[in-house]
Amino acid sequence: MFDETLALTNRALKKWVRNPFTIIPGLATSAFYLALFGNSFNPTNLVPASAAQYTAAIKASILGTTFSGAPTYITYLTAGVICLITVFNMSFGGIDIVLDRQLGYFNTLLTAPIPRAAIYFSGVFQNLAKAMLLALLTFVIALAIPNGLELPRTFGVLEFLGAFAAFGMLGLGLSCVFTTLALAARSIDSLIAVVNFINLPLIFMSSSLFPSSSFPSWLMAISNVNPISKADEAARILIVNGTPGGQTGTFVGDMVYLLGFVVAMGVLGYLGAARAMKPE
Repeated sequence: MFDETLALTNRALKKWVRNPFTIIPGLATSAFYLALFGNSFNPTNLVPASAAQYTAAIKASILGTTFSGAPTYITYLTAGVICLITVFNMSFGGIDIVLDRQLGYFNTLLTAPIPRAAIYFSGVFQNLAKAMLLALLTFVIALAIPNGLELPRTFGVLEFLGAFAAFGMLGLGLSCVFTTLALAARSIDSLIAVVNFINLPLIFMSSSLFPSSSFPSWLMAISNVNPISKADEAARILIVNGTPGGQTGTFVGDMVYLLGFVVAMGVLGYLGAARAMKPE
C-alpha cells in the first residue's frame, strides 16, 4: 500500500507544482491576511493620539496582558494565520478529487488492483504537504513584513519543529475529514457549499485572531475544545516565549489533544471514505 500511496501523492503534487496559479494565490493570501488582520484588527491602534506620551506603555500593556506578552500583534497573529491557511487548504484541497471523479480517472483508480486505503491516504497526504509548504512560506512572510513577527532569542530549531508539529497535526486531522467529504461529493458546488458551512464557524470559534478570554462563556467553551485553538495555542507559546517555560503543562496537553484528534479523525475519516469509494 505504501508504494501506491506514494505514487498517487506524487502525481497530485506534480500537478500542483506545475501550475503556478495554484501556488501564487496561497502566498498572496498569506501576505494579505497578515497585513490585513495585523493592521485592521490590531487593538493597539485604538490608543488615542492624544495619549502620545503614554502610547508605548499602553500598547505594551495591552499586548502583555491580553495577547500573551507578544512584542507585536502580528507576532501573536502569526500562529493563527498559519492555522487559517491550513484550514482553507484542507477545505478546498479536495476539489482535485472531485474533478478526477467527474473526468473518470477516479473510477479507473477504483477498478485498478490497488488498495482503497492508498486512494484515501494519498488525498490526505497531498493536502497536508501543500498546507505545510504554505505554512512555512507564511512564517517567512511574517518575518519579512514591517513590524511583523519578532522571535525571542530562545526560539531555535526545536521550538520551530514543535510549532510546526502542532500545525502538522491540525492539518493531518482536518485533511482526513475534508478528504472524506471530497470523496463523498459528486460535484464541486456541493463540496464548496459543505466546506464553507464548516470552515468559517470553525475558524471564528477559535483563538486564531483574538484570545478566547474575550469571548462570551458559551463561545469560550466551544473555542477551548476547538482543535484550531489547541494548535494555535501550542505554536503561539513557542513563537512568543521561545520555550514552554511555565506553560509546559498547557503545551503538552495541547499536543496530546491534537494527537488524539488526528487518531480519531483518521479512523472516522477512513471508515467514511470506504463507504464513499464506490465505482459509478
